[in-house]
Amino acid sequence: MIHRALLGAMERFIGILLEYYGGALPLWLAPVQIWVIPVGNQHKKYAKEVYEKLQAAGFRCELKDEAETVSKKIREGEVQKIPYLLVVGDKEMKLSGVRARSKNKDLGIMKLTAFIKKYGKLS
Repeated sequence: MIHRALLGAMERFIGILLEYYGGALPLWLAPVQIWVIPVGNQHKKYAKEVYEKLQAAGFRCELKDEAETVSKKIREGEVQKIPYLLVVGDKEMKLSGVRARSKNKDLGIMKLTAFIKKYGKLS
């Protein structure tokens, strides 16, 4: 039988981490590291490709292709404190890249391979 004191210590430790980071866990600890957000229906196929490449690289990510506005999805991601939001639209498709956002900051457009190389070692 597992003693309850052990589980209580784990709960306290997780509580301390959440309080210390203000709910915004670091990339390596976040349960969901990245949201991939297509701008429109015509971008869903490319967003799915990005999602699959990120998963293959070992990221924990979600594809947010619901019928909501992009700004609403970005706001929801910021409220849920998702470490990286990757938005894909026409420009990003042409460049085989993504527009990255982190903690309310726009990191600009970058190639997907560059994003994976830069942030893959942090996860």
